[in-house]
Amino acid sequence: MILLISLLVFLSPLAGADNSKYFAEYIGSEFTDVKFSDVPINSGVDFHFILSFAADFSTTISPPSSTDGNFIVYWDTDDLSADHINAIKQANPNVKVALSLGGDTVSGNPVLFKPTTVFSWVLNAASSLTRIIQENHLDGIDIDYEHFQADPATFAVCIGALIKILKKNNVISFASIAPYGRSDVQQHYQALWANYGDVIDYVNFQFYAYSSDTTVDQLLNYFEEQSSNYAGGKVLMSLTGDATRGLTPANGFFDVCRKLKEEEKLAGIFVWDADSSKSGGFQYEITAQNLLAS
Repeated sequence: MILLISLLVFLSPLAGADNSKYFAEYIGSEFTDVKFSDVPINSGVDFHFILSFAADFSTTISPPSSTDGNFIVYWDTDDLSADHINAIKQANPNVKVALSLGGDTVSGNPVLFKPTTVFSWVLNAASSLTRIIQENHLDGIDIDYEHFQADPATFAVCIGALIKILKKNNVISFASIAPYGRSDVQQHYQALWANYGDVIDYVNFQFYAYSSDTTVDQLLNYFEEQSSNYAGGKVLMSLTGDATRGLTPANGFFDVCRKLKEEEKLAGIFVWDADSSKSGGFQYEITAQNLLAS
């Protein structure tokens, strides 16, 4: 009944909070046995792990299909369990842990955003996610849908209402979105931002989705463009842990971050992801956190 009342009532935006030393690390999607404790954590930053993923999508039915907001856990729960989450948070007071929703694929199947109705999806999502979040002692959610069988307006009201309900019920304390430049992705996330931007605390824009021959000047221009698209938002810089996509550290990624910091525009940095960073010793995580903390 509480969820039902919340769904009907809480439809106006809430305010977010500023943070210039924010670092986020996605973790758990590739099952490389990476653990929270493997990742270097600088006490001078606000560090958020983002578990990847939970999806309202099932591969146990034929054909694999959407489950209308009934979320299923797909991250590496053996190495990233509720006990591990408690332990890393107790050992590091600056750490919080979030859950990313959606993702690109599950077992090679595109994860579709495909609600039956707005009402059924939000009610199911709020209920299933409240259980998952509370069982795992999580603090926030991240939205990373990349495939859609619903129009932008439906996506916006579903996700916006979900975030508002979870915040109002004190299930989460923050929320982020993870768009990138593909036109249909932008249409959906910009509709969400236009109507519910004030309940979204971070924009984890996937700048590494741009071409691998991106230059420093181009990335700076991309940042300005996305800062305009998500006006007033905390748009984070981003890179991959294996430096295989976008502007790499070797070609000037951290030069861009330093310039943005000098201009007081660096709201934070995130890395996709700890699973791929493990083999390289998390060198980019260390550099990014040192830059943010300095």
